[in-house]
Amino acid sequence: MTNELITEGKFKYAEAGEGPAIIILHGLMGALSNFGSTYDYFSKNGYKVLIPELPLYSLPLLKTNVKNLAKFLKEFMEFKEIESAILLGNSLGGHIALYFTKHYPEKVSGLVLTGSSGLYENSMGDSYPKRGDRGYVTKKAQDVFYDPAIATEELIDDVYVVINDRNSLIRTLAIAKSAIRHNMAKDLPEMKQQTCLIWGKQDKVTPPEAANDFHKLLPNSELFWIDKCGHAAMMERPEEFNEILQNWLISKKLA
Repeated sequence: MTNELITEGKFKYAEAGEGPAIIILHGLMGALSNFGSTYDYFSKNGYKVLIPELPLYSLPLLKTNVKNLAKFLKEFMEFKEIESAILLGNSLGGHIALYFTKHYPEKVSGLVLTGSSGLYENSMGDSYPKRGDRGYVTKKAQDVFYDPAIATEELIDDVYVVINDRNSLIRTLAIAKSAIRHNMAKDLPEMKQQTCLIWGKQDKVTPPEAANDFHKLLPNSELFWIDKCGHAAMMERPEEFNEILQNWLISKKLA
C-alpha cells in the first residue's frame, strides 16, 4: 500500500474503493501500513478509504501540535472535496479526530477510536527517548503489542530512524507534549456523533481505564474489547478488528 501513495500538491495519501468516505489517521510512530488490512478490507466492501500521511516532521516546530494537524485534515478534506467522513484514528490519530470533531462537527459522520490519546496515555512513561539507544526503542516498540514478536526488526528500525534524527525527535516530543496539553475530557460530552471504541484489553499505552472513560464521556459511544491485544488492535488482531467495525457501521447505518 505504501508503495502506491499518491502525491498531489502538499498531500501524500493512499486511496481506494468507492462509497462513504473513511479517513484513517495514523499515530505518532505509526506507519500508514499499520492499517493495511483495514484499508484493503473496507475499500473492497463499499467504502472509499483514504489515509493521508500526516506532516508530523515537516511542519514548523511552533506549529507541530494537535491543533495544526487537525487543520491539515480539514485542508485535506477540502482538497479531496469530501463534505463529511467517518474518521478512524489510532493513538495520536484518534486525538486529531477528536480535536477535529470539536471544531468541525458537521464534517464528521462517525468516529472510530482505537487506543486513542486525548484523555490519558503512557507513551513515554517516565522517560524520554534517547538518541542512539536501540534498547530503549526496542522495549517501547514491544510494549505497544500484547505479543512482542509483532515488533519486528523492520518496525524497530523505522522507529529508531525517527528517534535518532534530531529534527524528528524534537517534533515527536513537541507533539507528545501537545497531546497532553489538549486534554479532551471537557469536550467529549458535547460530541454527539456515533462513536465506536475498539480497545485491546492489554493496551499499556492507553490502558483500559482510558477506554472506559471515553465510553462514559462520549454520549453515543459503544465500547468493544479485543482480548490478548495491545495498543494497535488493527495490526495485532486485524480480522477481529475489521469484523467489529463492519458490524458497527452497519448497525449505525453508516454503510
